[in-house]
Amino acid sequence: MNIKKSLLPLLLATASSAMAQDAPNTLEIDLSAKPKPVSPILYGLMTEEINYSYDGGLYAELIRNRAFLDPSKSKDIPNWSLDLKAGAQGAIRVVDTTPLTDKLPNSLEVEIQSAGADKPLRVLNNGYWGIPIKPDTTYRVSFYVRGNPAKWNKDLKKNDVEPFSGSLDVSLENADGSVVYAKTSSPAVNKQWQKMELTLKTGPDVKPTTDGRFVISVKDPGKIWLSLVSLFPPTYKDRPNGFRIDLMEKMLAMKPKFLRFPGGNYLQGDRLWERFDWKATLGPLPFRSGHQGCWNYRSTDGMGLMEFMTWCEDLGVEPVLGLYAGYSLKQQYVQPGPLLEYYVQEALDEIEFLTGDAKTSYWRALRAKYGHPEPYKLKYVEIGNEDMYDKAGTYDARYTQFYDAIKAKYPDLQVIASCRAVKSRKPDIVDDHFYKKSEWNFKNLDYYDKERRGEGYPKVFVGEWATVESSWTVKDDSIPPTPNFGAALSDAAWMTGLERNSDLVVMHCYAPLFVNVNPRGRQWSTNLIGYNNLESYGSPSYYAWNLFANHVGDVTPPSKLQTAENVQLPHSVTRDSATGKTFVKIVNPSDKPQTVRIKLTGATEVGKTGKLETLSASSPNDTNSITEPTKVMPVTSPLKIPGSSFDQTLPPYSINVLEFSANTKP
Repeated sequence: MNIKKSLLPLLLATASSAMAQDAPNTLEIDLSAKPKPVSPILYGLMTEEINYSYDGGLYAELIRNRAFLDPSKSKDIPNWSLDLKAGAQGAIRVVDTTPLTDKLPNSLEVEIQSAGADKPLRVLNNGYWGIPIKPDTTYRVSFYVRGNPAKWNKDLKKNDVEPFSGSLDVSLENADGSVVYAKTSSPAVNKQWQKMELTLKTGPDVKPTTDGRFVISVKDPGKIWLSLVSLFPPTYKDRPNGFRIDLMEKMLAMKPKFLRFPGGNYLQGDRLWERFDWKATLGPLPFRSGHQGCWNYRSTDGMGLMEFMTWCEDLGVEPVLGLYAGYSLKQQYVQPGPLLEYYVQEALDEIEFLTGDAKTSYWRALRAKYGHPEPYKLKYVEIGNEDMYDKAGTYDARYTQFYDAIKAKYPDLQVIASCRAVKSRKPDIVDDHFYKKSEWNFKNLDYYDKERRGEGYPKVFVGEWATVESSWTVKDDSIPPTPNFGAALSDAAWMTGLERNSDLVVMHCYAPLFVNVNPRGRQWSTNLIGYNNLESYGSPSYYAWNLFANHVGDVTPPSKLQTAENVQLPHSVTRDSATGKTFVKIVNPSDKPQTVRIKLTGATEVGKTGKLETLSASSPNDTNSITEPTKVMPVTSPLKIPGSSFDQTLPPYSINVLEFSANTKP
């Protein structure tokens, strides 16, 4: 869709710039009136396993199908292959006869019929659209391996193989194996499962590429089994089982105040047994079986409950914990009452595992065993996800059952309802979701201006929102995976309404947060941050978000905007009550410059200089991409302020943040 044409009826500009100068649009800000509070956690993040957001995304594991559990419709082993080009002879297959643990029952059986130093048998993994190779980088390798204990009986087996006790060579190579970037060898393999932990170091002259591969080479005949093969690059804060550095840094730049996890639909799963089972995500990786996700690929559960909490701690944000509430996407639900009690207790156990501090608590002891003796900080829990889609209409009763049990044991927790279908209890907060077109956003900038407030009404969490011009899901890889500047204008306009009403809207977050931009790497049409296995970029909407979240005060003074006919200039104003620093945000979605006269009343002193940050583009169709990551970027310029009334001209197609000081009487 051409965004420019779709917005034209709503975004007609004035006839000429002279008219704007003669009769400027006027924004009056009353600094003497009583302001409304701004929620201290207004801007945050929402995440779930979609678009390869965790596996193949933030979770830094580079081996795909590391435990040989991914399903296949053919005889091929997903993402694994055998290279016999050097002249070796052998075969690989996935078997369940040699399990590592009951949670990881499959292993890769490698039969080496003939091999040698000059003709190794090579097992290859191509990762998530290739293994990323970077110069001067240390990769951590681990895998479990065992060899066959003795020579097979020739009377019973025709394909006799020797007992295996050799070592394995491990390497990183380019796609055809002609370049070896790094190589090392393991200790000798024995007949028991043993964990190999190695490092691979690339040289300083290696050219970055997305198209590498991971190789295990065998020089000796025999048979081995492999399980839980893992390759990690350097991770954020060098944490084991950790996160991609560039994606963590992009989130930190957003100045988030909370993280909602683990979803989203990923919390629910398609079916009851495919929900996010938090207990199954704890502990060492050999005891995490993973599960089928709801976006057509399997999750390793390497990103488990404690990894989510580490994520929150590393970002310095409040966790917003989604609790499975007995409803899954394929309209499977648990009847409220005795059958639901298991899931209620499961939620109470999860909260106790995270926050329990009693020395006699089993869950506290387990948390300490897994490396976090101190209680986690937890203030917000959400019961379910998008339960308005429960056609059986059971959410009111299910929410009530969860709410009563949680409040009885944890009265200080804020309990969020996943939709407005709750009548039996007053939720602390309700979660609204909006995936709308630009036209809807510009027509509904006052959506929360009209919302009822007061003691009898809950606060609001806009837990998922984004401008979506096409259908929600998309199969056409030619459509950009991240929003263009037209969508960013719409997103910024929508955020002005959320910010103006942040006495009511206490939290909000864009969704989805991440997308792998490789072919077949996404399931949702528009997403905030794009990446391949090597690089990442922020969309225009990402930079719009950053402008807003990085320039927000603690109060909202009353403001009134009058515009020329057919001009729309969405705006919001916040102020730091301690310092007097004032932030004025104005979106100009038209193709003409607009001049706004800003009038400050009640100001005793106004700073003579300030700062203007502008995000603009020559066309609403301009966008960023993996090949042009900085095409649309904010520009900072000085702001001259002659007094309590001054004019500011806004470029066409622009998002603007004016920052200046304005003091008032104590």
